[in-house]
This record gives sequence, structure tokens and C-alpha cells, in this order.
Amino acid sequence: MRKNLSRILSSGDSDEAYVSYDIVGNIAIIRSSHASPENAQNVAKAIMNIHKNVKTVLVQASPVAGDFRLRRLMHMAGENKTSTIHKEYGCMLSVDVEKCYFSPRLSHERMRIAGIVKPNETVVNMFAGVGCFSIMIAKQVNSAKVFSIDVNPVAIQFMQENIRLNRVYDKVIPLLGDSKAMINNRLQRVADRVLMPLPEKAFEYLPFAVLALKASGGWIHYYDFEHAEKTENPTEKTKLKVAEKLASLDLTFKLPFSRVVRSTGPNWYQVALDIHVTRVPDKS
Repeated sequence: MRKNLSRILSSGDSDEAYVSYDIVGNIAIIRSSHASPENAQNVAKAIMNIHKNVKTVLVQASPVAGDFRLRRLMHMAGENKTSTIHKEYGCMLSVDVEKCYFSPRLSHERMRIAGIVKPNETVVNMFAGVGCFSIMIAKQVNSAKVFSIDVNPVAIQFMQENIRLNRVYDKVIPLLGDSKAMINNRLQRVADRVLMPLPEKAFEYLPFAVLALKASGGWIHYYDFEHAEKTENPTEKTKLKVAEKLASLDLTFKLPFSRVVRSTGPNWYQVALDIHVTRVPDKS
């Protein structure tokens, strides 16, 4: 990117215009930019020059926020659109990047989880979005069933389209609503595995993830944002917080795997925990 920008910008402008960006299908999204509007246009053109498949460049104009995890996007170059089809590990994922949350940076994590789901498992995805984790699991494990919950009606519409595109009918079950209520009303004690890919709400919803597990126990895949200074370990901080919460629920559990998924800002990290619950008391 710097090499391409240096051809069209002065040295100072090139340094100032340095950006990070994601590519979703044939749409590029500039995640951060301190460039002037004119230089931002040049950045967009440079992205399209590097990535010949990119037809649209958007600039993220606000943080991800709200119950639907949305952000404001501004058109910068190419076709003026926000919907596309993203291909990932043999899956086709239709998404509107302005109306639904989607991050290509979680592709490795989606494949990691799909790779450890066992045949005939029942999975509850508490924050499914357009169904990325759910579709990946259903494609990798033909006999798995995934209850795929999201509160955003537009995300559910795209999830239904993705079920059709990937031919995973009757394997991914889209459910519109809040996962607390959905589990409480119809998904208690059904799951071998629960996914919680919404760091903003995972800790609050953890008791309901436990409620969804079968009485014999199972797995919870938990994601959180953690602040950690240089002398601190973000995964250890998350494990301590989660272990305290699980112990208060009178569970028998282990935390056999944890990792930093990505850095999300200065001293902020997205952390993944695999929680193995081996005993679920009746009262929970």
C-alpha cells in the first residue's frame, strides 16, 4: 500500500494516509484513515489498483455500535453499493456490510470451531449474524444441527439466503430474537456446544449459554474484549474473570484452550476461550 501511495502522494501525505482495510467479497472497507478527503480518494484508487477484484471502496465513518453491531459507511470509489457475496473456505456468504455485522478477520476462528465440532452435535449459536459460524459448521459437519439466533431481522434475512446458497437446509435453523429469551423459552438443555461470538455481551449472557447445554455438559466457545498492559496477559485476565463467573454457577469445568484472536486497539485484545463444562447442576 505504501509503495502504491508513494507514486501518487508526496512522502508526508503518504505517511499520513496510511490505513488498514478489510476486503469483504468485492468490497473494500477502509477501517481507519487520517487522510484528507482528496488523499482518501487516492487511497481508495490504490486499493482498487492492488486488488483487481474490488469493485467498491467504502470508508468506515463511525465505530461499530448498538445492538445490531452496525457502523456508518461512506462511499469512496467504484460502484456505490454495500451488499456482496464473500467466499470463505468453500462457503458463500451474502452480506450487506452496512446493515449487518461481518468481519473477515474471524475467518480462521470460524474454521477452527467448525473443525472441532463432532458428528451429530447440536450447536446453539447465540449471536449468529448472517450465519458465518453456523454455515461453516454445517458445511464441514454434515450431520450437525445449528440453532442460529440473531436479534437483527436483516441479518436473519441474509442468513436465510446463505442457507439457500450453501444448501444447508434443515441443518442451520434461523431464529430471530434475543438469545436469552430464545434459550429460556425453547432451547434449554439441547446443546452439545454453544457459540458466543459477540464480545460485547458474552459475559452478561454466559449463564444462558450454560442453560442451553445438555445436562451432561458440553462446550462453550466464548469471546471477549480484554484490556492488558505490557506486563499483563490478556488471555489469563479473561480466564480469571470467566472462571469466577462459572464457579458462582456451581459448575464443574475446565478451560483447556485460549488465544488472542486479534488486537483491537492499543492494549485491547479479542480473546477466545474454549470452556468444557463437565457437570451442569439442576438449579442452573
